[in-house]
Amino acid sequence: LGDLVEGNHAKIGRSVAFPGHPLGSGLTATAAKELGLRPGIPVGTSLIDAHAGGVGVMESVPDAESKADTSDESDEQAICHRMVLVCGTSTCHMAVSKNKLFIPGVWGPFWSAMVPEFWLTEGGQSATGALLDYIVENHVAAPLLANHAASQRISIYELLNKILFSMAHEQNISFISSLTQDIHVLPDFHGNRSPLADPKSKGIICGFTLDTSEKHLALLYLATIQGIAYGTRHIVEHCNAHGHKIDTLLACGGLAKNSLYIQEHADITGCPIILPRENESVLLGAAVLGAVAAKKFPGVRDAMKALNAAGKVVYPSSDPRVKKYHDAKYQIFRSLYEQQLSHRSAMAQALQ
Repeated sequence: LGDLVEGNHAKIGRSVAFPGHPLGSGLTATAAKELGLRPGIPVGTSLIDAHAGGVGVMESVPDAESKADTSDESDEQAICHRMVLVCGTSTCHMAVSKNKLFIPGVWGPFWSAMVPEFWLTEGGQSATGALLDYIVENHVAAPLLANHAASQRISIYELLNKILFSMAHEQNISFISSLTQDIHVLPDFHGNRSPLADPKSKGIICGFTLDTSEKHLALLYLATIQGIAYGTRHIVEHCNAHGHKIDTLLACGGLAKNSLYIQEHADITGCPIILPRENESVLLGAAVLGAVAAKKFPGVRDAMKALNAAGKVVYPSSDPRVKKYHDAKYQIFRSLYEQQLSHRSAMAQALQ
């Protein structure tokens, strides 16, 4: 990256503007004409989509919790206990801290890159929604399942959730997660971004049979959700081991609309998950930046507190059997990567 500093940083410039900072004289006449807007409308420094999602959701805490954090000190501490999951094709895991925390395998720290006056730490999973699509669409039962879902006017994922709850009822089991006791998934089908930072990591499915039914697809779908959630648990534990104090998750994006996906994440991480009242958190984050640029609020945090709002809170199961089950599966999840490293080493030696 040495070329970026050549010519007095000519390629990237030397002027740095923080998120929401008003730029120039607002919207230019040319841009206003193309957009059908008025010239001079305030334009704020933007953020990438995931970071805008963080701005749109990170202060979405229940009223009781927000009122409890009355002092500036407790307010600054409270936000540092949260991690935002922007869940879509991939998932970004974002947390902030007052101290500069360097965490192996996790991006950052970045100063004021999302929330002003805080260091941003960003982990991630390269394929989450994309992985679920891949698993479902490549199963032999997918076309039939898609037809059934269409006839019921629901999504294929809503139908899969219904099938799983029906299976749990038929088998008289106490919690739905235990349906996957024989199926384990390492979700690194597109490498591991965090916390292992291993682009060579591969996905693993342990527990295949000759079953090609819709029920088998439902089990594979659930095991994949769990594998993704174990990955999030790994990221949270890794960040906390290096200075963070994360105990609450906030989720937005398409996958956050899947109740089973969110409940499994709550049960597996042991963290309550707050879902924002506004589904389009990325757009809300962009609106926050615009409002600050227009001087409707004195700063980004003020706008976040005014415009972010909590919706539903999903809590981890209080059943100790659920925790025991996921603790066991999590250890298997971690071992799958270690086995992969062993296999990789053995084959590399064989080819020498």
